[in-house]
Amino acid sequence: MDYGLAVILLGLLILLAARLDRVETRKAEGVAFINDGDSITLGAQRIRMRGIDAPEYLQTCRRNGADYACGTLARQSLVRLVAGRPVSCSGWQHDRYGRLLGDCKAGDVDLNSAQIKAGWAVAYGDYESEEAVARAAKAGIWAGTFDRPQDWRDSHHGEVVERKKHGTLASIGDAAREFFRFW
Repeated sequence: MDYGLAVILLGLLILLAARLDRVETRKAEGVAFINDGDSITLGAQRIRMRGIDAPEYLQTCRRNGADYACGTLARQSLVRLVAGRPVSCSGWQHDRYGRLLGDCKAGDVDLNSAQIKAGWAVAYGDYESEEAVARAAKAGIWAGTFDRPQDWRDSHHGEVVERKKHGTLASIGDAAREFFRFW
């Protein structure tokens, strides 16, 4: 009986250690590839900027009676904020696509906050005061009308899925990460 209890306790400790490893803060640094207005890639690490939601790359908004490519402009804003400098991101959570949810900086610039202040992202669980300032100043997307990025994704699901496709090897890796994340 004592051996059985010891095996059970050892198993529980192994599971606990594995879970604690998942909440450890991860840090990624390096040259950033800007995917869109709120997601970047640092080396092999894909990162979704925590607390913000930018228009999707293919999303359009409306200003002065005309449609414009606000998703493209949101990406360009992030490119300008990074300005070729090394980027560092840290976080401990992952989204459903396996991306690290990170707080990112380029030098002393808080990229998450700066995208909101520039009006090229909406608050998504954080940065509400920065959003209020951008909205009052009619900065970026606030200068016209737009669908919130989550609403746009919901109504354009097929377009977003097409954009997110990647190679077979990467898909297998993503599936394996999702499988082992729950163990």
